[in-house]
Amino acid sequence: MIESEPYDDPPEPKTKPSLRVVERIAEAEGADPAELKPPLGDVVDASALDRLFEPTGRDDAIRRGSVSFRYCGYDVTIRPDGRVTLE
Repeated sequence: MIESEPYDDPPEPKTKPSLRVVERIAEAEGADPAELKPPLGDVVDASALDRLFEPTGRDDAIRRGSVSFRYCGYDVTIRPDGRVTLE
């Protein structure tokens, strides 16, 4: 399992989960993020993925839970604390 370090502070500007996934996969593969095939958007709806972890608007709380999917040969799990786990 490859796990990114949780963010102690939100990245500046806040990094979207879809971008964190692409960065982690590219890092694990030793590739440029733009070279990943297929593009993330061909596998999941990147905008919907990002919206899952946005503040709710009612109280600006981050939503809870995680999302998992398969991408570039990895089982990817995104947690609301910023961790992206690759298995």
